[in-house]
Amino acid sequence: MGIRTYKPTSAGRRNASVSDFADLTPGSEVPKKLRLRKKKTGGRNNQGKITVRHRGGGHKQHYRLIDFRRNKDGIPGKVNSIQYDPNRTCRVALIFYADGEKRFILAADGLEAGATVMSGPTAPPEVGNCLPLSSIPLGSSVHNVELQPGRGGRMCRSAGSSAVLLAREAGWAQLTLPSGEIRRVPAACRATMGQLGNSEHMNVVLGKAGRKRWMGIKPHVRGTAMNPIDHPHGGGEGRNKGGRHPVSPTGKSAKGGSTRKPRKPSGAAIVRRRKSKRYGQLKLR
Repeated sequence: MGIRTYKPTSAGRRNASVSDFADLTPGSEVPKKLRLRKKKTGGRNNQGKITVRHRGGGHKQHYRLIDFRRNKDGIPGKVNSIQYDPNRTCRVALIFYADGEKRFILAADGLEAGATVMSGPTAPPEVGNCLPLSSIPLGSSVHNVELQPGRGGRMCRSAGSSAVLLAREAGWAQLTLPSGEIRRVPAACRATMGQLGNSEHMNVVLGKAGRKRWMGIKPHVRGTAMNPIDHPHGGGEGRNKGGRHPVSPTGKSAKGGSTRKPRKPSGAAIVRRRKSKRYGQLKLR
């Protein structure tokens, strides 16, 4: 995996960069049973109302069915190919199991075509294998971590991410997440060994607005450029700063306020919260 740059033949090419896709398997195909047609919503709900702004257009995509549960225990699977997935930042691996079934899994860093992966409590703690946290050695890096046993992986599923297993006690496992948060999860939850691949994804520079439109992201208009009816920051003679603290179009504070529900049930499992990244916010005492 590396970053490729081009000669500056145009303004868009000058600062743009792309992945060299060297980690992919040439000539690989997606089985029809493992892909679905992905319908565009344009950020609208079932009533046709916009619930997510600045969404629309973009290239057509097929959704790959990913095995987040990794519940095929005791049956070895051979990695047929490492493939690109347009719906996520990491790569996916196509697995051919010994009983003839095919599944996609998230591709860990170092997982290559021809390797063998397994799932279950008896699987060895090697890269790409999925085990319960109770069977994983302390200090190991894991990804695709479950929050509840059998529900499938929920955490650490993006490119280059991984969590570190710190401790186990009384049926609970303690993990350090990429954000710095320390969280407890049941030791019966499963996780996949290793760090996810494509770690240099964050270094790719789009270079031009068109590449963002290919992703289905539309331009974002500043609130101060709008009329008062369209945004709380709109209106005024000349260019005004709004005369108030930054807010969203619906009037909610946009200065880094907490968005997590204070009484969310899973909040009790957080041992130490992540460090806040609020810049310039006044702390009222």
